[in-house]
Amino acid sequence: MILPTQRFDWNGTMIAWGSVGSGPAIVLVHGTPFSSHVWHRVAPELARDHTLYFYDLPGYGQSEKREGQDVSLGTQNKALAAMLEFWKLDRPNVIAHDFGGATALRAHLINGCNYERLLLVDPVAVRPWGSPFVQHILRHESAFAGVPDYIQAAILKAYIAGAAAKPLSDGDLQPYIEPWAGPVGQPAFYRQIAQMDQRFTDEVEPLYGAFRCPVALLWGEEDRWISPQSGAKLAAMLPDCSLTLIPGSGHLMQEDAPEAIVAAALRFFAG
Repeated sequence: MILPTQRFDWNGTMIAWGSVGSGPAIVLVHGTPFSSHVWHRVAPELARDHTLYFYDLPGYGQSEKREGQDVSLGTQNKALAAMLEFWKLDRPNVIAHDFGGATALRAHLINGCNYERLLLVDPVAVRPWGSPFVQHILRHESAFAGVPDYIQAAILKAYIAGAAAKPLSDGDLQPYIEPWAGPVGQPAFYRQIAQMDQRFTDEVEPLYGAFRCPVALLWGEEDRWISPQSGAKLAAMLPDCSLTLIPGSGHLMQEDAPEAIVAAALRFFAG
């Protein structure tokens, strides 16, 4: 079970986090518009022989959301660096998805965070990124931030369901939707989209060739949010990086093919 029941005060911002299992450390970093819940099908298997550390990015999940908050990729790498220091983890293995991929890449290249190995799952890392929905919101954020609750629920359902290749039930979708509902969650959802800016990946893209640890890439063959072609481009930039395409999986591989993530992580982290 993935439950971020503990709290860390990072420069006045509350970050929700949790830990489960025992053994060598694996840090799980989620993307957008998700939370640490995204690992709920992956964590039970990995926790058999590893200690998992996970958290909700600032502005996401159960972590603090507030008006005027910086939740951009320009701050998320700093938050990850702070969490690693708080957990006293020097060279953990890391699995990062979507925005979490950009966060882990930036924390390594900008903040000097060291990893034993990094497994990236459909990461945001190279131009172009951002779904058509994201591009629309970037132009019309204020028009969406105040839509009625039932419209917000319908938007979220359609948006998140589109990340998966397989149909997701209402029960599957609810934990993804819940953090973005209500007077705090709804504006926070559009806030994080409004702060998406490709300059945060542009500034580290030229540094990918200097990555200091082994990296492996998993990409859903049916990813409609970020094309597998971006995976091939990224794999060519990172030193000795392998790319594995996962049949039947979309962008939300944690729901479409969690077993592929578990198998790849166990094999890759074993060296």
